[in-house]
Amino acid sequence: MMRSILAFAMAASVATTLPVAAVEAAPWRPLAARQAQIDRRIDQGVRTGALTRAEAGQLRARFVRLTRLERDYRRSGGLSPRERADLDRRYDALSAAVAAQAHDRHRR
Repeated sequence: MMRSILAFAMAASVATTLPVAAVEAAPWRPLAARQAQIDRRIDQGVRTGALTRAEAGQLRARFVRLTRLERDYRRSGGLSPRERADLDRRYDALSAAVAAQAHDRHRR
């Protein structure tokens, strides 16, 4: 009886940690894919009216600055781990800004 309870507890703990491990081990998404996704989300927001033209303009300006920064990083001989982490953080922030602007209920 004790063995079956212990086996069940171990199986349950493994089953609950697998989804977390899968998220942590998710493959790194290329920056080009992230750029394309953010660009699509801005376009979609304008089409649906979730983003005003002014909001979209501000988001696109941030997007352009970020792509220029990435280009400058790459000119120095490729992306270092620090530069890649910086770009990831900045793309995350831009993605969050797109989501926030799209859900702030400002309509055209």
